[in-house]
Amino acid sequence: MSKISRRSLMRTSSLGLGLALLTACTVTTQNGVTTITLDVTKIKNYGQAGLNAAATVGSFLGGFPTLAPYAAAIELADTALSGALAAFSTAAGSTLVITYNDASWKTRIDSILADLNKVASAIEGAISGSGSVLSAKVLAEAKTYKNALATIISVFQALLGVSDAPAQVSTAMTRAMIRTGAPHPVTGMTEAQALKVLGV
Repeated sequence: MSKISRRSLMRTSSLGLGLALLTACTVTTQNGVTTITLDVTKIKNYGQAGLNAAATVGSFLGGFPTLAPYAAAIELADTALSGALAAFSTAAGSTLVITYNDASWKTRIDSILADLNKVASAIEGAISGSGSVLSAKVLAEAKTYKNALATIISVFQALLGVSDAPAQVSTAMTRAMIRTGAPHPVTGMTEAQALKVLGV
């Protein structure tokens, strides 16, 4: 009889969607104080997804001198994210879960989220500024990576209970949406689909 890994089971069952949320984020309220507990691996995966998006879209721009400023912006954002992720990983060590309410962890996690947004912004700038330099096929692939990263950022924000765009609540993910495996209202991707696109 073949063994089924926990990860495989979670990917293929609706129960796994609920378990994935529970391991990614647990929210408890006691005596009026809400505590958010986060899975360290999940945070690392989100950071890696951003690095992968930056590397892939950046590679699309290589060989086009007119796109060099956009490639440089992506590389700069990638370097910042890499540093934030390395600092978080070093601090976490073998720790499996951390509490977002802890000021030190919050600072590290917020740094990763901010740098993910910088990568997304740099990618958006490159796509918008590429004009007709990139082929339609490459441009479509870059947009897929952009949408996957936007999905991951929205999921990350939902788990943390934060949003950088309060005026666009209808386009943001919620914990309930993540729990049921619902797709992002704009990109149409679920968290699992977005991570797969980004190679995580």
